[in-house]
Amino acid sequence: SKSSSSSSSKSSSSSFSSSSSRQNALRKLRGQSATAVEVETKKATAMCIPLDELCNKDVELVGGKSASLGEMISGLASASVPVPGGFSTTALAYRQFLAQDGLADEIDQLLQDPEIYENVAKLQKVGKQIREKILDIPFQAELEQAMLMEWEKVSGGDENVAFAVRSSATAEDLPDASFAGQQETYLNVRGKEELFIKVKEVFASLFTDRAISYRHDRDFDHNKVALAATIQKMVRSETGSSGVMFSLDTETGFRDVVFITSAWGLGETVVGGTVNPDEFYAFKPTLAKGSRNPIVGRNLGSKKLKMVYSEGGGSELVETSESEREHWSISDDDVTQLAEMAVEIEKHYGFPVDIEWAKDGDTGKLYIVQARPETVASRRKTSVKEEFKLLDRSGDELVSGRAVGNKIGKGTVRTLSSVEQMAEFKEGEVLVADMTDPDWEPIMKKAAAIVTNRGGRTCHAAIIARELGIPAVVGSGDATERLSDGDEVTVVCSEGDTGTVYKGELDFERTVEDLSNLPDIPVKIMLNLANPSRAFEYGQLPNAGIGLARLEFVINNVIGIHPKALLSFDKLPEELRNKILDRSKGYADPVSFYVDKIAEGTAQLAASVYPRRIIVRLSDFKSNEYKSLLGGPLFEPDEENPMIGFRGAGRYADPAFRECFELELMAMKKVRDEMGFDNVELMIPFVRTLDMAREVNDILKENGLERGTNGLKVQMMAELPSNVFMADEFLDYFDGFSIGSNDLTQLTLGLDRDSGLVAKHFDERAPAVKKALSHIIKTAKARGKYVGICGQGPSDFPDFAKWLSDQGIDSLSLNPDSVIPTWMHLSDKGGDS
Repeated sequence: SKSSSSSSSKSSSSSFSSSSSRQNALRKLRGQSATAVEVETKKATAMCIPLDELCNKDVELVGGKSASLGEMISGLASASVPVPGGFSTTALAYRQFLAQDGLADEIDQLLQDPEIYENVAKLQKVGKQIREKILDIPFQAELEQAMLMEWEKVSGGDENVAFAVRSSATAEDLPDASFAGQQETYLNVRGKEELFIKVKEVFASLFTDRAISYRHDRDFDHNKVALAATIQKMVRSETGSSGVMFSLDTETGFRDVVFITSAWGLGETVVGGTVNPDEFYAFKPTLAKGSRNPIVGRNLGSKKLKMVYSEGGGSELVETSESEREHWSISDDDVTQLAEMAVEIEKHYGFPVDIEWAKDGDTGKLYIVQARPETVASRRKTSVKEEFKLLDRSGDELVSGRAVGNKIGKGTVRTLSSVEQMAEFKEGEVLVADMTDPDWEPIMKKAAAIVTNRGGRTCHAAIIARELGIPAVVGSGDATERLSDGDEVTVVCSEGDTGTVYKGELDFERTVEDLSNLPDIPVKIMLNLANPSRAFEYGQLPNAGIGLARLEFVINNVIGIHPKALLSFDKLPEELRNKILDRSKGYADPVSFYVDKIAEGTAQLAASVYPRRIIVRLSDFKSNEYKSLLGGPLFEPDEENPMIGFRGAGRYADPAFRECFELELMAMKKVRDEMGFDNVELMIPFVRTLDMAREVNDILKENGLERGTNGLKVQMMAELPSNVFMADEFLDYFDGFSIGSNDLTQLTLGLDRDSGLVAKHFDERAPAVKKALSHIIKTAKARGKYVGICGQGPSDFPDFAKWLSDQGIDSLSLNPDSVIPTWMHLSDKGGDS
């Protein structure tokens, strides 16, 4: 309970006593062999236990962290999951320590005061009082002797051997609660005397303000939580790199990826949010199939700082070099190895995990230094879809960074520079700080949203914000400079990887849809999806795959550079070259940046629905759209009517563009052959003539993408009157049609859909358009080939979707927000309503 009655508190010393822990452990011994009983009896009465003698059943003895490390050392050694050795103090040792001089009873009395859970200043005062009392009491002789003996075993008596000393709580790292960062961690601890000091400081950290508040808020009885100290030999990652990984996507709960973050030096910079780390996604199914490249996404972090050893012990922050900032902190092989370890650990435990890892800079070897249950994203209900949508976009964009969560919050800004200012924070304000860590948890739970200058999506602050269900924008760089106390803002984390802070308190809506027990419908529903950062979220909607994945989104929003500028890089003006180099940091060269970014974006989309099909439409920018890209004005013509000009298949075979098109094909071949996404199909847009169809197929074949080879299917976007009149002939060159109803409507009705003057006449349901659609569908069905539609019409008009279904179309590809309403309309229930 949050606060026990006074009568129970008078007998609370029993919960801190040695007899309780010993009896609980000994109860488990019935039915075991004599040898097992002896071993367990020894463990139940020990002050310290080597990590390699521990397992998951020992949480009551040594807490979650130590038990988990022991489990991995003993249970995963054969699975190539290396874990540094060490030892752990026990909960029994901790309880005996607190039993000295009646300290346990005194602590319990202090924590009975309900005011400390409402008043931050009172909480800080009581927490400090308890910690000082713990630090003033000496260790009992039995514990000190046991620690000395184990330290000598691991270190060989060498005072220069470095250890990490971490907390391990008996209520920590359980499947339904995350105590990440609630207690202290000390790195580069050298020598027995320093070890004793840090162990005691770890004991005291069970009563940090954040830890007291966290336990109270989650109904953990303070008396029933004990602490052990995990003493683990350190990996030399101060000369290498380290980070955090999750065996799922932290923002959406998507289970088929491993999300890995990495930075130079010791891992506390990533965990604590001091740096914006590199990020990687590895796809589990292709990893399991032995893919040469399971990495489906990556983001180069700024990594401005790193933590290294201090002379004489401890650690310090130093600035990274320019080279370190511009290069990945781990290799692709490292990412693959780490992903394989994460999969093995998840498999061993049987649930998603949150893992800390380190790379030894001297040997290059990777180690796992912590693993615990992931307790937020894994508990999200996949049968319920909650979505936030910004309705009012009148506010100026003030700040942007990495989005944590998928919600929207609004309120008045409160900028804090230190934890000492917590008492100033009011319920419902937007917390703005350079960085937050779990010390801020007592006020984070009161915030409408959180914005920080520093931090990545796996830092402690992000984990807690996620757990509290609060939107957060981390790693913005300059939020504390651009936002001021009293500003009214809206924090939007519902639009992908990027979180944005807008001026003003803007209107938004929250919708909740139940995806369970959807009725049967007579047609397949696919998705129109172009933004890779939303793929893992929308891929969890009921769907038969992605019917339209537009490459233009990745080229425009992720790359932003004209492909001809990359191919002509050496001939460009110096200023333009520098801009391109800045955007393409971390990649071998500008052309590789273009190819790899298209491949990664496509792979993320393909992963979200794997093994279901994804139809990727190759680029269909018009000349005015290409001109808006960096370097575009140097290479694009001026056209009077770009809508029916130099676009689609007409570009692909043209000498002015063919080399650019072949970069897209390099990316598609990489996605299918190297990354293992055989569910990727291609779609060719704006095919005016049969000669164009023939030429494009020849180019595909020359670039290793021959239709029918290795199961590759190539669809044509049916969107021109010529496609309607010659439908049967076009099917000689393609595996089917994906109908582009937007262009088909405007070209059938002879109007410009971008012109407001004639917009009222634009309607996909016009009789002429429906007659064209019906002919396309019947022709494809007669040839036994695929036919679907990916235009806007079915998303906007449920009655139009119903008509298409009645015509026998194979699939309707819809915008994500239209999936459930259209599904229900197509069902018998929806149709009768």
